[in-house]
Amino acid sequence: MTYFNKILIANRGEIAVRVMRACRELGIRTVAVYSAADRLAMHVRQADEAVYIGPAPARESYLNIEAIIAAAKSTDAEAIHPGYGFLSENAAFAEACAEAGIVFIGPPPAAIRLMGSKIAAKEAVQAFDVPTIPGYQGEDQAPERMLREAKRIGFPVMIKAAAGGGGKGMRAVTRAADFPDALAAAQREALNAFGDAAVFLEKLVVRPRHIEFQILADQHGNVLHFGERECSIQRRHQKIIEEAPSIALAPDLRAEMGAAAVRAAQAANYVNAGTVEFMLDQEGRYYFLEMNTRLQVEHPVTELVTGRDLVHLQIAVAAGEALPLAQGDITPRGHAIEVRLYAEDPQTGLPATGTVLAFDPPQGPGIRLDGGIMAGDDVTMYYDPMIAKLIVSAADRPAAVARLAAALDELALLGLTTNAPLLRRIVADERYARGETFTDFLDDPRYHQTEDATPVAPESATLHRMLIAAAVAEREGQRDAPAVKRSPWEAGALRSGAFTARYVVAGKTHAVTLRDDPLHPGGFFAMIDDALVGLGDMPGDDPLTAQRVAATGKIILRQGTRQAHLWAARRPADGAMLVTDGRITLICEHLRPLDVDRAMHGGASESGARAITAPMAGTVIQVRVKEGDIVEARQTLVILTAMKMEHALTAPGSAKVRRVSCREGDVVAGGATLVELDALESSPKTEVPVAE
Repeated sequence: MTYFNKILIANRGEIAVRVMRACRELGIRTVAVYSAADRLAMHVRQADEAVYIGPAPARESYLNIEAIIAAAKSTDAEAIHPGYGFLSENAAFAEACAEAGIVFIGPPPAAIRLMGSKIAAKEAVQAFDVPTIPGYQGEDQAPERMLREAKRIGFPVMIKAAAGGGGKGMRAVTRAADFPDALAAAQREALNAFGDAAVFLEKLVVRPRHIEFQILADQHGNVLHFGERECSIQRRHQKIIEEAPSIALAPDLRAEMGAAAVRAAQAANYVNAGTVEFMLDQEGRYYFLEMNTRLQVEHPVTELVTGRDLVHLQIAVAAGEALPLAQGDITPRGHAIEVRLYAEDPQTGLPATGTVLAFDPPQGPGIRLDGGIMAGDDVTMYYDPMIAKLIVSAADRPAAVARLAAALDELALLGLTTNAPLLRRIVADERYARGETFTDFLDDPRYHQTEDATPVAPESATLHRMLIAAAVAEREGQRDAPAVKRSPWEAGALRSGAFTARYVVAGKTHAVTLRDDPLHPGGFFAMIDDALVGLGDMPGDDPLTAQRVAATGKIILRQGTRQAHLWAARRPADGAMLVTDGRITLICEHLRPLDVDRAMHGGASESGARAITAPMAGTVIQVRVKEGDIVEARQTLVILTAMKMEHALTAPGSAKVRRVSCREGDVVAGGATLVELDALESSPKTEVPVAE
């Protein structure tokens, strides 16, 4: 059935691609909107029509209501699907759609406005007998009043933005002395993310689980829940892993919480898809947290265990159809788990930017990849760092965990640092296998240890395979232009019947030579540092062969019956070769000529100076020091915002500010020097910029 002829998707990335897929299945044409940064993005390429709506910053494009409404009118779109994030929970946008005669595929403006205020939402659901957490939701936001209320509730307390979620404007405070700074930061972040600095306080429940229920309501008074999802594993209040069902819920508790979720939706006169979120303590008590008035990022796990396409149902409800099922028809089967792939430094959790050089997601039964990128796409500082979602399903939880572990090992992505190593560590954790997934899961000290950036033994067969793959990728690229004269210092020197590359890996130089085997066309022998090597620990007598899949960057090395699957790509900025086997990424830098001038005059920085650098590309929103200031250890120097989150850069020790190289409002690149410090004699001589 075709409910609409054309739908505009007011979003970008993977959710825009996912909604377009649903529309195609229903025979509905799609319209994409895009900013200057997204001209070549996947969601633009896959739409039937695409409309430019403004510059890269979200508030000038994806948050520009007038531009999006104009795009819908100009393309004769009958409805708008907002996805999640951006304008999806903006009541003014829903009202603008109605005024323009365009169907908003979401709840009524009044429901968005009610549930968008966490304070009003708690009061509304309390009237429908839904349990809530003790706290303070008053209009008096003065720091003195907020501190008094925090003391009344009792520490620890949680500060939360009243107008939004997703970890923005949220701070956990364990003692009164830390409360004023945490309150100011939460209010500032809330204002930046949602245009509203109002916050509220809640008692912090220790070691809870985060359980949410998917609901759908039609325009005829029917409200159903589609079971729960557990979203307890979070970093900085951002969900990382979600699964359905939760092993913490017995059937009676599941039915009780599901009924409470339905009552919460009824309290708002709700229509369309939404999610009611609860905290579940260790005694089985549950408390209403909030209601997200949109489709959730983690909706695929619900789809996989219920067999229902939630976007199809959203569109049908928006077209006025009644829900085609009853509560008893919804029976979850099996188990599903979703992990979010973020572009970020896995050691710090800070966002990362860059170009996707190679992307080869896993495939197979029970594996789903909702993505918005492919090789060649740019991930910029302007938007959320989530780039894809990997979802698996199986008959039960142990089988799903095993499938997820295997799929993560098969995931290959080059050009960006991601949280994939963190995801693998979580899935391999015995606590995760046992289902001990409380919200403090990542507080374990093991998840704060620095990992070796190059976890490959210097003489291992793994290193040899990866160096061979790097050389194969370069050889294939250079064979297209064999007549080009090359310096012997370059990473690829072609000679008759042989190719030699010199790489620096973790400070050690390796010479890799691939020599053609005249007896076997396409075969070659590999030498690393003048030693014959193969795919195993011993080189063997058989020559190697290589097959390169250009579309994904995959290289299949063969020797006898043995095969190795790797991926390789050249980093444009410096020409270094990046190689991965899925689990490990190796950076093979080119051997360069000596920088004689630098060697004679030393480094560029002056003796004793410490550079505080931007850990990622972003915008400077506060500069708290000036030249000549004396600062103490962990004192905030600069506050940077990137991908919707604030990051405070602090002093590593007692120091004097030598130079400030940024101003408020500056857009800076990752690695840019923001502040230079002169260490005081009593300060330890570390040179690590600290981001909090």
